[in-house]
Parts: sequence; structure tokens; C-alpha cells
Amino acid sequence: MDTANLIRMANRIGDFFAAMPEREEALHGIAEHIRKFWEPRMRRELLAAMDADEAGALQDIVREALATHRDAPTA
Repeated sequence: MDTANLIRMANRIGDFFAAMPEREEALHGIAEHIRKFWEPRMRRELLAAMDADEAGALQDIVREALATHRDAPTA
């Protein structure tokens, strides 16, 4: 899958959860949504892009959510 498309999709999820009053809840919500609804291949590609500094367009809240919750169990 195209990394730019994954970043765009992740940022849309970030836009939704960023409206939550509690930042921790928003971070958890972003990570949980991606963990539950994205297939493992998509998650791996997004994390690999983030690790390689190829995800410059990724919103800060999405980057923080992924970094904070990256070791949580995946489905």
C-alpha cells in the first residue's frame, strides 16, 4: 500500500480523536483504532515509515499515539 495514503488515513483518524478533551484518551483512541481496524501489513508499513523518518506529513498527535502505544498487543 502507498505510504502517503496510509499517512493521510492516519491523519484523518487523528483529526477525529484530536477533538477529545483528554489528550491521553485521544492518544489511546488513535492507537486503538489503528490496531483494531488496520490489517497488520498496513500497521507495519506505517511504523516502518515513521522509524525511517519518511512520515514527515504525519500529525504530531498521531506520531505520539503510535510511539506511545506501539508495543501494545496487536490482533
